[in-house]
Amino acid sequence: MTDKPSVWVSRPTFPDVIARLQPHFRVVEESVERTLGPADLVAKLASHDAAIVGMKERIGAAEVAGAKHLRIVANLAVGYDNLDVAALTAAGIAASNTADVLNESVADHAWALLLGAARRLGAAERWLRAGQWHATEFKGWLGTDVRGGTLGILGMGRIGQAVARRASGFGMPVIYHNRSRLPEATEHECHARYVDKADLLREADFLVLVLPLTPDTRHAIGAAELAQMKPTAVLVNVARGGIVDDVALAAALRDGRLAAAGLDVFEGEPRVHPDLLALDNALLSPHIASATTGTRRAMTAVAVDNVLALFGHGPHAGHPPNLLNPEALAVARAPLSPPRQESIR
Repeated sequence: MTDKPSVWVSRPTFPDVIARLQPHFRVVEESVERTLGPADLVAKLASHDAAIVGMKERIGAAEVAGAKHLRIVANLAVGYDNLDVAALTAAGIAASNTADVLNESVADHAWALLLGAARRLGAAERWLRAGQWHATEFKGWLGTDVRGGTLGILGMGRIGQAVARRASGFGMPVIYHNRSRLPEATEHECHARYVDKADLLREADFLVLVLPLTPDTRHAIGAAELAQMKPTAVLVNVARGGIVDDVALAAALRDGRLAAAGLDVFEGEPRVHPDLLALDNALLSPHIASATTGTRRAMTAVAVDNVLALFGHGPHAGHPPNLLNPEALAVARAPLSPPRQESIR
């Protein structure tokens, strides 16, 4: 038993990073990766003063209705479409994300998908593993040249800018569309030119999606948008499932109205639309764009910093560095919960 506040960590992470919480908190960390049912998630949130969660935990008003002592939900992701921030704010619960620390690894993965899709690496590897060989056929496995093609970016935040900076090594002009135009100095740094969405779709040889999922961006790329793209173009999505209409995309790829796609995210994850699974011109990865050891450790560290700071500890004491809803701090909450019996990591 202890009078320390408690933190629930919804998935196994990095013990040495989580250990930074232990001088100030009771830490309850899940020992295996699993998806909690609604009742289990409600019980977990009601039992703790802070929670570090992942994208699998969808948290809104119903999930925190009984969480009278919960002070913060720290999301292990830069996107937070799994959190109803308005509901958390109304309940006086802070929400945070892990912005910035995954920019470079996600940009690297976007380029891996772009290059792999352009050069048909997924299909070629499957062919080779099946005991086939095409090297003697002069016109076998023809792909698309990347160098010199026009790179289009939809969503020009920090990850989009990191994607753009890499284009200079391939001699690619960069065009982008964003909700608001970047400052001239940032455009110059990224060698990027602002265009409207229609021009972006029409001109891009390679289109990378790096925008958040919101009601306004759902199906931002659907049948109408795909029809505006070059049939030789390659589409890359490292943002969120739902930004692309996967049914429309699969049809465009199948019918030759789009050359290829590289996808790390899907509608209805973890389910992937079977039409995409059947296509050799779709290169797929299971939502792993940030999955490097260094980046996932850094994401965990940021989540820990946010929890520590909210409770007045660490270098950011009193000012969580990635707070999404600072107005939640003005909403009165119940006192810290009394000690509870629970398995403590």
